[in-house]
Amino acid sequence: MTTYSQSTIDNLWDFDLYKPQTSQDSDLLNQLGFIPGLKELLMLRQVHALEHGTVWILSEMVNNLAYYQPKEQKHHDNETLGGMSTERGFYLYGQVSLPSLKKSVNQALERFQAGEWNLAVHPRCGTNLSVSMLLTSSLALGAHVILPRGPIEQFIGLILAATTAAQIAPDVGLSVQKYVTTAIPFNLEVTDIFTTKDLWGRRAYFVEVQWKDLQ
Repeated sequence: MTTYSQSTIDNLWDFDLYKPQTSQDSDLLNQLGFIPGLKELLMLRQVHALEHGTVWILSEMVNNLAYYQPKEQKHHDNETLGGMSTERGFYLYGQVSLPSLKKSVNQALERFQAGEWNLAVHPRCGTNLSVSMLLTSSLALGAHVILPRGPIEQFIGLILAATTAAQIAPDVGLSVQKYVTTAIPFNLEVTDIFTTKDLWGRRAYFVEVQWKDLQ
């Protein structure tokens, strides 16, 4: 699995051109609410971020560590935890107690409100895998078209494509999470947390949310 340095994750939201605004999704919905499925898409992005934030905080509890570590220490992630987001909320998989989950969800929302936007991205997100596969296939196709048709040249092209994709996919994947598949959950409020089974019959917790209009 790809590893990420502490500074890469902690500095992911440290840029000047764009800062998440509290009312950004509310304003967008007010202006373009006539577009079918827009509200569901906005909710899904925010739920996705809340899922990641909850997993990070649950990892803190398991490791008894603060989210921000000294520079010389590695970032800790509990790899036994996982999630799946929907527009109604998210499934949480792993050995977690209900009180710990409730506490983690509430803390995640509070810390997002306080500006800890880097909680929204996670290196084990499926977005990263999708980006890696897309980059690998695109570069491999490009190499196939550009290089001579000889088997040796094609093989070398495939190796170069896979190597290049492996190098750039982590950063691209995190950027895609930040700009496309997640959004800071300013509009979410939790309505219920309960045990259930997902579509494949796997036992999980479900964190149910609803849209909260901002004044």
